[in-house]
Amino acid sequence: MAYDASDPRAALAAPASAPKAVTGPFTPAHYAKFYETAPQEEAEGVRTWYARGRNFIVAYSEVQPGAVFARDDQPDEYVLMLPDRGMEADITAGAETRTVEGYSLAFIPPGASRIVIRAAGRIVRLFTPRSTDLAERCSNAAGFVADDPRIPPLQDWPTPPDGFRIRSYTLDVPPEPGRFGKIWRCTTFMVNYLEPAAGPRDLTKLSPHHHDDFEQCSLILDGAYTHHIRWPWTTNMNHWQADEHEYCRGPSVTVIPPPSIHTSRAEEAGQMVDIFCPPRMDFSLKPGWVLNAADYPMKGG
Repeated sequence: MAYDASDPRAALAAPASAPKAVTGPFTPAHYAKFYETAPQEEAEGVRTWYARGRNFIVAYSEVQPGAVFARDDQPDEYVLMLPDRGMEADITAGAETRTVEGYSLAFIPPGASRIVIRAAGRIVRLFTPRSTDLAERCSNAAGFVADDPRIPPLQDWPTPPDGFRIRSYTLDVPPEPGRFGKIWRCTTFMVNYLEPAAGPRDLTKLSPHHHDDFEQCSLILDGAYTHHIRWPWTTNMNHWQADEHEYCRGPSVTVIPPPSIHTSRAEEAGQMVDIFCPPRMDFSLKPGWVLNAADYPMKGG
């Protein structure tokens, strides 16, 4: 890991055990540039693009008032993001209905649920591939037919002590020294709504790092970023891959696989969201980083 001293991640604890020897072959990165492609769904005031990683599905939608998103038999908890101020949505799950304002995040229980949009804008929904009907719609579904031995099978984190219910959180949280972004978690996902980039990132303060056993999803909502990705060299040159320096605008999704070394540089003012499924333990262990830690128990107690 290589973090600038000003980056809160520089204080993350080192792995408890020695890393495994790195061998290939390696899983490639995926880039889904929604602004360059037609949506996978388009009907009744809704345009939706789908892309996935090993454990997650991102559904990005442009919506009009009255649009409805229903799940009749959702197998697990999922996420709704309303990134635009001025948005509004009614969420019903079981006997509970809540109105959620724009610039917020909501976790929706498994089972039957319904989202009704009250104002035009954008929404993002996050699912696991247990939602098989959505997994098959993803533009990059063919890239995840084979397993990646580095990524363990998906296991949910503990259910809240008071059970599943609709939980919503405003994204309007001021930055705090020593805290990295704005992080929430549920039983299936961890969402880090990063501080918006005010302009190009300082070239002397990038953050090349890697993950041993999980993917990172970087969702760009606005602006433009370049994702720099490098794979390890092993003794088998057949497994070597060229460095990638992929320029992505919003909206787009980048899936960064382990154990690639990666960092992203804002090229202009913009907003990026990092998504992990399941939640990250290292972020969860940092006091004060997970803003709703009181609602969702940590794995392992």
